[in-house]
Amino acid sequence: MRIKRTTPRGGIARRSRLIAVSTGLVAAAAFAVPSANASDAQTFSATQLSSVRQSVLASDVAGTAWAVDAKTNRVVVTVDSTVSKAEIAKIKRDAGGNAGALTIKHTPGTFKKLISGGDAIYGGGYRCSLGFNVHSGSTYYFLTAGHCGEVASTWYSNSGQTTKLGTNVSYSFPTNDFALVKYTNTSVAHPSAVGSQTISSAATPSVGTTVYRRGSTTGTHSGRVTALNATVNYGSGDVVYGMIQTTVCAEGGDSGGPLYGGSVAYGLTSGGSGNCTSGGTTFFQPVTEALSYYGVSVG
Repeated sequence: MRIKRTTPRGGIARRSRLIAVSTGLVAAAAFAVPSANASDAQTFSATQLSSVRQSVLASDVAGTAWAVDAKTNRVVVTVDSTVSKAEIAKIKRDAGGNAGALTIKHTPGTFKKLISGGDAIYGGGYRCSLGFNVHSGSTYYFLTAGHCGEVASTWYSNSGQTTKLGTNVSYSFPTNDFALVKYTNTSVAHPSAVGSQTISSAATPSVGTTVYRRGSTTGTHSGRVTALNATVNYGSGDVVYGMIQTTVCAEGGDSGGPLYGGSVAYGLTSGGSGNCTSGGTTFFQPVTEALSYYGVSVG
């Protein structure tokens, strides 16, 4: 499934590839396409790998995500179930003489954006998840996905939209996928926690790190980081950069939800493919970038 995790409470989401839903602070069968022995032995420079990344972007095939694998010295392109053989051939063709630097991996389902946090938040006819509570001095905010901020400017804690949480300060999507919402309801508590887990700092995980995601749709699930600085093409011009790629599952309404490990905040749920029955691939906006952009802190 291609997920823009923004799930409308009624009707079809305007951006069908993003899935938003949330209530509560929120494995792919992969195989490499065989390549020639010559390219297996070939070493590609950083310049060549950068060129390949740009060529994949220029190919503009929806349902693809790509990042450099430092261990294999290749650009790994993960393709969802909607990507055809002809589109894969186009990606290779567009890479030209550097096509040997490509490794193609398949993941089930389709990449979509997800909306959710830990706790459900509602706005604009959608449900997303609250990611992390943050602050600047004595002023409190929460972070969620940018594609959630794109579809709603005011957020509520209930589907009837009678208990207001706050309003958007701003959002960034596509390119990035984060939004900042200022609390305007002084009666609402805003602990620095994901469920019962206290969050006291933020960082970027390493490849191989075990991570946890909490969402209003699917609860808490774990997996590991498989790539950093991944680029994801959700289609319709929705391309995001610098994502954390993981094996953690997610479903519609999990967008905006927190990715963390112990007391450390890592990211905000953006989108992915698969589900929490069969597994899948999910991408996260690094939270450190959002914190820096807005000048806010966790803890």
